[in-house]
Amino acid sequence: MTARPASPPPKREKDLAVRIVAKNRKAFHEYFVEDKMEAGLELTGTEVKSLREGSTNLTDGWVELAGGQAFLHGVHVSPYLAGSWNNPDPVRKRRLLLHKREILKWAVKLQRTGATCIPLSLYFKGPRAKVEIALVTGKKLHDKRETIKRREADRESRAAIKAGRTR
Repeated sequence: MTARPASPPPKREKDLAVRIVAKNRKAFHEYFVEDKMEAGLELTGTEVKSLREGSTNLTDGWVELAGGQAFLHGVHVSPYLAGSWNNPDPVRKRRLLLHKREILKWAVKLQRTGATCIPLSLYFKGPRAKVEIALVTGKKLHDKRETIKRREADRESRAAIKAGRTR
């Protein structure tokens, strides 16, 4: 009697590779990020293929919470070049896959604080397309200047430390 070969262990969510497709870099300059959440994204087949090619823009995107559901608006996913005439509209609203309690929790926060919800990054986690959304409030001009000053000071201190090590 021969022993059966061991089957590979089942893949866990944390073991899946993450491949970033797009980031909203402008968001950290324009807003204070208060809370983040990962959401699934409901896409068509050609949209998934287009995302795998990396042709998307998150800069003008926002999230709407309405009727117990979450929708992603203003995100441009370029049409898949090898697709047919049946490619969807590049800036159509796309449904986000979240639990009802998560949507309700954020809806309360949005009404109470006057914040907004935007996408920070879009990525593949294993075979699934995910979007990281954030609850944000807008920065004033003086806040943006302060952020730039802090970033410059950090950059200069890192350069000074690096120069001290090379001597």
